[in-house]
Amino acid sequence: MIKFFPLFFILLWSSAFISGKVIVEDASPFAALSFRFALVTLGFFLYSLFKKEKIIAPFKYLFESFSTGVLFHGIYLGGCWYAFSIGMPAAIVALIVTLQPILTNILSGPLFNEKITWKQWLGISLGFLGSLLVLGIDFENELPLEGILISIVALAAITIGTLWQKKLGGKLSLSVSNGYQAFGGCVFNLILIYFFEDPFINFTTSFVLGMTHQILLVSFGAFTILMFLIKAGSVSKTTTLFFLVPPTSAIMAYIFINESLTTIDLIGLFIATLGVYIATRK
Repeated sequence: MIKFFPLFFILLWSSAFISGKVIVEDASPFAALSFRFALVTLGFFLYSLFKKEKIIAPFKYLFESFSTGVLFHGIYLGGCWYAFSIGMPAAIVALIVTLQPILTNILSGPLFNEKITWKQWLGISLGFLGSLLVLGIDFENELPLEGILISIVALAAITIGTLWQKKLGGKLSLSVSNGYQAFGGCVFNLILIYFFEDPFINFTTSFVLGMTHQILLVSFGAFTILMFLIKAGSVSKTTTLFFLVPPTSAIMAYIFINESLTTIDLIGLFIATLGVYIATRK
């Protein structure tokens, strides 16, 4: 089962873009994220109690998990969704944050003594090229400077969060750590609400279904798998999986919400898949 975790992660993480797009039509971004991570926090802590795991731990470990949640669920997700809300094209945001595996590989060598081989760099290059083809970026359109800057902040947050999580090494159980991470994301998004938005949530059928998907399959599923993969394996190889997210999301958008899928998209998917295979194979 564990050998299929990368595949599950790609499918679940990619699907988040579909349900996320549905959610923001009926809710402001930070309000939706606060609501999501409040329920996720409750879910992880109830599960921890059921498994008789210790929720109370030394402050150092709690703060480490809390800060990881701020980076992943607060700054990264909050930054992406805020960029969408001010008119930043989703494809541009996706391209910017897709640079994460490249930055992670550059930094993981000196930080964790991970040897990045020429085959991994070849795979990373192909993965980025494939993602670029799928996204079909049009740079001629005028982009909001604020959107570009906040997307770069989101990129920095997910890169630092990944490296930070690897450095921690998992002092807490996975469910307890994820609970405090979700709590960190909830608190940070509540702070963002105070400064940046007039919050609203319309509990339509599409919002409820989208939020259920985000909580069960993304927060409890994809994010938990990501934390496991970071802890169990090479951080550089794990983050290379992110190159398959844009192509997979494009296919899901074609299937579920009628977005177009071109021959170039399929070529990009093939190139990205080849790149990830080269970069992660033993």
